[in-house]
Parts: sequence; structure tokens; C-alpha cells
Amino acid sequence: MPELTPEELREIRRLHLQLGRRADAVLAGDYRSAVRGRGMEFDEVREYHPGDDVRHIDWNVTARTGEPFIKVFREERQLTVLLVVDVSGSVRTGSGGRDGRTDRRLQLARVAGSLAFASIRNRDRIGLVTFSDRVEHYLPPRRSRGHVWEVIQRIYEGTHTAHGTDLTEALSFAARVMKRRGTIVVVSDFLDAGAWDRPLGQLASRHSVVAACMTDPLDDGLGDLGLVEVEDAETGARRVVDAATLLGRHPVAARLDRLRRAGADALAVDTTDDPIRALHRGLQAGRGRR
Repeated sequence: MPELTPEELREIRRLHLQLGRRADAVLAGDYRSAVRGRGMEFDEVREYHPGDDVRHIDWNVTARTGEPFIKVFREERQLTVLLVVDVSGSVRTGSGGRDGRTDRRLQLARVAGSLAFASIRNRDRIGLVTFSDRVEHYLPPRRSRGHVWEVIQRIYEGTHTAHGTDLTEALSFAARVMKRRGTIVVVSDFLDAGAWDRPLGQLASRHSVVAACMTDPLDDGLGDLGLVEVEDAETGARRVVDAATLLGRHPVAARLDRLRRAGADALAVDTTDDPIRALHRGLQAGRGRR
């Protein structure tokens, strides 16, 4: 793989310095409620008391004894959070965002880096899977600021080639390496037309799954430009199309709906957004839906 350019290395250093401070300030409570608050292990069964959550009633014990009993859970001391991040060709595109230089790749690194900082702040272990049309890299879960640097670097460097996307393979790999129950955060544009709903649903049945959908104004089409030559970011194929035919081909609402129906907590982060603020809003909304 080609080495990162000096400008790319400077960008990663900026991300590493800026994200730590802002993630602590903005995401601390949201992270705990969305990630750590769902890391619970069964502890014991006790008699039901008025005011207990009826959703935790153990119906098997209740049926045997004739008296209501409830399951008691305790929060795990340390959770494992696995980031599954798309580095395929499509994430190297974008309209420039608010600063004129933000593509999906940079926004992905900001989002994943923020979550990585939040995880070590809460003494959790953070791991990383990057994927295109195959699994590109796997960093086993660890807990250190140096590990966060490596997470950001791996995401930002991507593949440097135009690969396609195979989300199904990435999700299957995540299922194999996550032996214990934890949290899986999938960060992608979710433009893969494959049948990834089932493996995502299987992950969500065992783990807490959060899906951050990367979007860009270009997703809504190129406007009234007439005939334009476009290049597929993943295959390199070029063709001439009517720009009007590209309008709304991959609506954000449809992608989020598909993710939620599969069992994930889904939120959208656009390249024009402040990524940490967008995470803040999305995690709060997900907590409200639950």
C-alpha cells in the first residue's frame, strides 16, 4: 500500500488532537447511554417488587413458583466496541462539505475517531475492521490513546485503490471475531445493493448495533446539468448520463429505514455536518426511539 502523503499525515494529527477534546465535551453522556448503557450481563433472579420493569420478568421461574420473579442485570465493567468501517472507492467521493475539502473518507475518520476516543474515556476496548470488497484490516480490541491513533490512520488511509463494497463479508467477519456480547458500530454510506440485511440482523440479535450512514449532497443528484460524463468510484467505469436521472437514486431515508428494519440503531451524518454534533443528535434520537 502506498505511504500516506505529508498532508494526509498532518490531517490525521489534526484529527487526533481535535477529536479527543471535542469527543469528551460533547459525546460522553450520549456514548454511555447508547453503548455502555446497553452492555448488561445477567446476574440473578429475585422476587418482583412494585415499580420493577415488567419487561424483565422471568416467565419460566414465575410459572414454576406461581409468584412473579424478575431478572436482575448488572453493567459489564468493560465492554468491547468494534468499529466496522467502509473504506471502499465510494467513500473517497464528496462535494467538499462546509470547508470545501470534506469527502466521506474524512467524515468517516472523524466519526470513528470520536467514538474511539469516547470508548477509551469510558475504559472500554475498541477494535477496528475496515472493508471494501473484502476485509482490508483488523485491529483487535485494545484500550490506549496510541491505539486510537492507529484506528484513525487505518480509516483515513483507506485502500488507495478503487475497490467495490461487500458489506455482507464485513458483517460476517465481525460476527466471527466478536465472541462476547458487545457493541458494533458500522460506519458506511450503505450503497451496497447486496443482501446484507440478514447478517446485520443476526449481529443485532446478539450485540448492540449502531449504524452511522455517511451521506453527501451529491446523493440527491447533480441537478439540471444535462448530459454529463460520470465515473464509478468503485469500478472506474465511465459513461455519459442525463444528470436528471441520478436524482434520488439512493435516498437517505430509505437507507436508514432498511438499517432500522434489520435491527440497528441508525443515524445519518452528512459531509456538510459537524460530525460530532451529528453523532450527538443521532445518538440522542436513538435513545429516544428505544
